Amino acid sequence: MNGAFHTGAYSNVFKELGKSDIEIKERLDSVFEEIFFGEEKIYFISESRDMGYVMDTGNNDVRTEGMSYAMMVFVQMDRKEDFDRIWKWSRTYMYIKEGWNKGYFYWSMLPCGGKNSDGPAPDGEEFFAAALLFASARWGDGEGIFNYSHEAKELLRACIHNGEDGNGEPMWNLENKLIKFITCLEMTDPSYHLPHFYELFALKSYEEDRGFWKEAAKASRSYLKLACHSVTGLAPEYSYYDGRPYAERNKPDKSIETGHPGHDTFYSDSYRVAANIVLDYEWFAPDEWNRETADKIQKFFSETVADDCTKDKVYETDGTVIDFPCLHPVGLLAANAQASLAARGEHRLTLVERFWNTPPRKGERRYYDNFLYIFAFLALSGNYKIYI
Repeated sequence: MNGAFHTGAYSNVFKELGKSDIEIKERLDSVFEEIFFGEEKIYFISESRDMGYVMDTGNNDVRTEGMSYAMMVFVQMDRKEDFDRIWKWSRTYMYIKEGWNKGYFYWSMLPCGGKNSDGPAPDGEEFFAAALLFASARWGDGEGIFNYSHEAKELLRACIHNGEDGNGEPMWNLENKLIKFITCLEMTDPSYHLPHFYELFALKSYEEDRGFWKEAAKASRSYLKLACHSVTGLAPEYSYYDGRPYAERNKPDKSIETGHPGHDTFYSDSYRVAANIVLDYEWFAPDEWNRETADKIQKFFSETVADDCTKDKVYETDGTVIDFPCLHPVGLLAANAQASLAARGEHRLTLVERFWNTPPRKGERRYYDNFLYIFAFLALSGNYKIYI
């Protein structure tokens, strides 16, 4: 069977550009240091040195998205001390100990530990669980909250069993096995669908939950084929369970004056879909749809909107250009370059070379772009690995 889960072999696309092992490692280390410890870092260590958090520099808050992403980066980079700092901050300040959302994490917090939100966002929980399982396999379980595998299993149990006692709601729709955008809304976000994680949850969650996660992987793969446009490969930010772009009530006009182009468009969240489907292909190679869709996305950005007046904009999923600026152009480039893990078209190395020659983002909006950047670099260099 193909896929790194079965073969143990990971693609290194940078070597196809003629980059040496030493050159790639030095660049990865440099990028990691710049993003997390540099002059414009996003990672901050507490005075006590036993906790740390990641700041969303565009919104001035601490999010489960970023905290769980950082844990995944740190386990991939073999940085246990930093992983534990992030996890301890998350469990100390973000963990919901009682009430309707017990067992989940508040999705947005102040850097001082005060909460901005009353509930969770499922993308954080699924990344927390995957990162914890990887930490358990790579470093072994510790005591208390550092018993990584136990913490992951308990979180995964909450994700699908919350509400059975009438108190709370699951993060997945238990009938169609699809992840929700938030627990109280029956809709989804294509970029939340990580079947390659669910395959691993099916191996390492509590035994009674493993069948659900196996079905969830299958369901998400089927859903993504509906959510990604058949010609462009583009997915919307939010969608219905049948893949149709989510039509918001009182939807604003798609113009710069409104401040947002609408969540039915290919916008910031959507960029992650390309990265996710090709990582699923790299790890499990479920079928050729992933590769074909990666080719469509790269063709769209390299040919259809390649000229200066239409690139780095917002798009309808059918490719129609909306005169609204891309908020995260470096993140978009990174995700499109990561698509080269699976793509086989003529643009794959051109995009990877452009990514290699583009530095991490500076300034206020660097947080989201640079997470997509470091994930793309890990993946393209063969360093986004399964530890299970």
